[in-house]
Amino acid sequence: MESDGKGAYVLSNLAEVVERILSFLPTKALLRAACVCRLWRECARRLLRTQQSIAWVSALEPGPSDSHSLVRALAEELENVHVLPRIVLYIADAGTFIGYEECHRQKRARKRNSKETAIALEKLLPKRCQVLGLVAPGIVVTPMGSSSNRPKEIEDGEAGFALLFPKIDGVKIHTFHFFKVFDESKLTEAGLKNNPELRVVLLFVYNSWKPGADRFLNQIINPLNEKSIILAGGYVESLTSLTSENNTEAGDSYGVVGLAFSGPQLQSAAVLLDQDVIDERTVEAAMQRLKAANIPEHHTIGFMFACVGRGHQYYKTKRNLEADAFRKFFPNVPLFGFFGHGEIGCDRIVTGNFILRECNDIKDDLLHGYTTVMTLIHLGSTKANQV
Repeated sequence: MESDGKGAYVLSNLAEVVERILSFLPTKALLRAACVCRLWRECARRLLRTQQSIAWVSALEPGPSDSHSLVRALAEELENVHVLPRIVLYIADAGTFIGYEECHRQKRARKRNSKETAIALEKLLPKRCQVLGLVAPGIVVTPMGSSSNRPKEIEDGEAGFALLFPKIDGVKIHTFHFFKVFDESKLTEAGLKNNPELRVVLLFVYNSWKPGADRFLNQIINPLNEKSIILAGGYVESLTSLTSENNTEAGDSYGVVGLAFSGPQLQSAAVLLDQDVIDERTVEAAMQRLKAANIPEHHTIGFMFACVGRGHQYYKTKRNLEADAFRKFFPNVPLFGFFGHGEIGCDRIVTGNFILRECNDIKDDLLHGYTTVMTLIHLGSTKANQV
């Protein structure tokens, strides 16, 4: 009985001991523990402020016929992650996420309601979390467990991922969305103009097959085509989630949605693999250009936005060639992305001291087809466990 009393005293009064014990808990369990008493709540808050590493959930195997595998994977893995997500970007394959009656490009015998699937994913995440969800013809994903796992190019079949961005000191990440009518003042409202700390913009175009979509996209990217900003992204099949808005009209129109990254500690680089990149040698030459940017590899994520016309058929049946080349040069950087209907990006570097190693003074061509855009985003140093 005496030992029980001492244990209770320690757990009720010694913050250092409590904080050490609570540090072993995943975030959902930590939030539950914070309800025990004031001391535990204060310890939990301090621990949450240290959890600044990006986490991710990957789905690479088919799920139940009535739900996408990403829903099941997210439900399981959110019990284990050590991060409280503020922003979530999920991308899944269009072929199985969207029922065949909804998908204008592909037909599948398997029916699913994309709206129900999207709602199921959103309900798993914290209420204050902003969720951006997209579907694309194919997925590029790093399996869970380690950032050094081999990334997979899944051109056909069920797959998806969810990137969980916590609050990171010195970095601001926010979503934006433009559709139907656009003028440049909306860029300022969205923090994409007159923002000296803006470093990276990931853009995703949906319903690009509708008349007027190309002109609309050019209205947005032309003012953003500055050498102080990395622009990267591609054309997806459709937008499925954007919890910062409640607008049912957007899904019926064409539009541009994305993530903006701001902060002085951000560093980024992008390279374009154009139609002259046709084999392993030329792919690795492009990766060498990206490596030469000297972007730090800790607390860094990679993105790959490729055309559906590339992949194993483009490389004469050799699978996973571009993702494997990325891993060869960046073995500890996880890679995510998709195969889509067009690519956005160019060779560009934005470093910590804001010197842009590029000689071309004219506007870069940002819109492409039959290419791949590879991008690195370094989120600065952190005392928490690194990505």
